[in-house]
Amino acid sequence: MDCLRPAMDSLESFVKSQPWYLSLLLALGSFAALRLGAQTLAVMAQVFLLPGMSLKRFGAKKGAWAVVTGASDGIGKEFALQLAKAGFNVLLVARNADLLNALGGEIESAYGVKTGVHTIDFTKYDEDAYAALAGVLDPLDVGVLVNNVGKSHAMPVYMVDTPLDEMKDIVAINVNATLRVTHAVLPGMVRRKRGLVLNMGSFAGAVPSPMLATYSGTKAFLATFSAALDEEVRGQGVVVEHVNTYFVVSKLSKIRRASALIPTPKVFVRSVLGKVGLACGASFSGRPATSTPFWSHALLDYGMTVVGMPSLFVSYTHGLHKSIRRRALKKKQEKRE
Repeated sequence: MDCLRPAMDSLESFVKSQPWYLSLLLALGSFAALRLGAQTLAVMAQVFLLPGMSLKRFGAKKGAWAVVTGASDGIGKEFALQLAKAGFNVLLVARNADLLNALGGEIESAYGVKTGVHTIDFTKYDEDAYAALAGVLDPLDVGVLVNNVGKSHAMPVYMVDTPLDEMKDIVAINVNATLRVTHAVLPGMVRRKRGLVLNMGSFAGAVPSPMLATYSGTKAFLATFSAALDEEVRGQGVVVEHVNTYFVVSKLSKIRRASALIPTPKVFVRSVLGKVGLACGASFSGRPATSTPFWSHALLDYGMTVVGMPSLFVSYTHGLHKSIRRRALKKKQEKRE
């Protein structure tokens, strides 16, 4: 310590010799640096070290059901498989009965749980169809609801050129279906004082995405809806989580090859179910009830929060979508020829 004393004395003397406003700026800068460091450590701990809530809290291995929409393929199929493995009976909901029945048989054979299948076309605003689904859901002890069904644009497109049917389907699936299925399941969760609702979101909901304006708007809705609903039911033992997602290998993303930034559905779903209740990359984004659980998505989300400057990301996204559209149109033209 004696060897450090001259240096400490010099620093103290320097600080005292500066105008008060420079000392204040130094103090504020030090506080900001310490705060950023603490936030970064907290994010790293959530992403890489801390476990999420146990699924047993929501009825796993106790006879409870998990309901998964859009369960016939990709992320939805993987949620069904992993929730069954965790000990939930599973109700599979989508349009394709053959795919759902095949998946149900696979789940029962592999995990020995019960499965159910319900077909519905979420693009239709069909009150009878929703009433039939509600009738199936009502007697079930639903512990987990995964609002996974979703639809995007066929390719990036400006609003003025977007087909009306495409816009209608995106809103019907991404917004109306989530509202109606949640409304059917939630009363039972509230009565039982337990439940988990996972709403599958997208970075396009956090960053306004030109040329995917309708899709982007519906995903922003999910973030706000989830935060409001979570505040309503949290005190009654129900957790609502908006899962913020970058690209995942799937038909929706049209990406077939995995990378560090683009996981397979299996890897992605494992991260979601392993981090329930932890915001991870969304910890300091100011988006309540949002989680960005997959490690590279989490780091990207947190980095964007630290950088700020949302207009920069909007502009980058616009340029990216212009490029994607050019390639898609070129590929389409080549197929015609």
